[in-house]
Order: sequence, then structure tokens, then C-alpha cells
Amino acid sequence: MIKSTLCYIRKDDEYLLLFRDKKENDVNEGKWVGVGGKFLENESADDCLLREVKEETGLTLSRYTFHGIVYFHSDKWDDEAMYLYSADTDDEELKSLSPECPEGTLQFVPKDEILNLPMWEGDRYFLEELLAGKTDIEMHLYYQGDTLVRIEK
Repeated sequence: MIKSTLCYIRKDDEYLLLFRDKKENDVNEGKWVGVGGKFLENESADDCLLREVKEETGLTLSRYTFHGIVYFHSDKWDDEAMYLYSADTDDEELKSLSPECPEGTLQFVPKDEILNLPMWEGDRYFLEELLAGKTDIEMHLYYQGDTLVRIEK
């Protein structure tokens, strides 16, 4: 099973999201996601989070919250355990925000607009809980191709 992290970075009432529009053969192309990626060998979830956020945004996180694990099951892709985080940042930290990300376009989005963006259907379920501040998320999302067919909480 693949292990990965995903982080939604907050400033005031907006979250930094990534519109996947740059990477070739990207399963997430055309969708909005948080920042993150796959674990390296022998890497902890927190270490992966910090490394991926730094690589994709230039930010060094100092305040972050673990919200839980979302498991993706698919008939098309490898199963994945995604460690879900949010983080707080401020104007001083944002001075190191990189305008360029190799994965896509970074943009702050108002909290009340996030769930209306193009994204994986299952992401709406865990994002609703994350945005509400829930820190004990455990969810299994089952996909057939691109279609969400079942959710288990």
C-alpha cells in the first residue's frame, strides 16, 4: 500500500490549494488538492509532510495538526493510505512561499469556496471534516475508475 501525506495550509480564512495543471500523466490533472506526496523509504508521516510542503511551496511548517488517515481503494490504481494534515501560517512565514510549484498552480482559496472546486468526489467528504476541525478522521474511499462507489467511516 502506498503511503502519502496531504496538507491544507491555512492563513486567516483561506487555504493554500494546488491546482494540478503542470505534471504529465497526472491522475489528479484538472483537480484541486492540498500539498503533499508519497513517503520516502523509512520516512515518518511528519517528515514526509515537512519535506513535501517545503518542496512544493517553499514553506517550512512550524504549526501543523494531524487529522487522521484516509484510505483509498481502487480497481485502477494502487491502494493508498493518506495521512491528512492542516497547518497554520502567517505573513512572516509566507515570505518564503514559492510562486512556482512543479506539480501545479498554488492559490489561496476562501474556506467557503473550497468544496465547490473541481476535485475528487471523495475529497469533499474528508475535507468537510478537516475544515470543521475534526482530528479523528478515519475513512475508506472506494473507487471504480474515477467514480466513488462507497465510503466507510
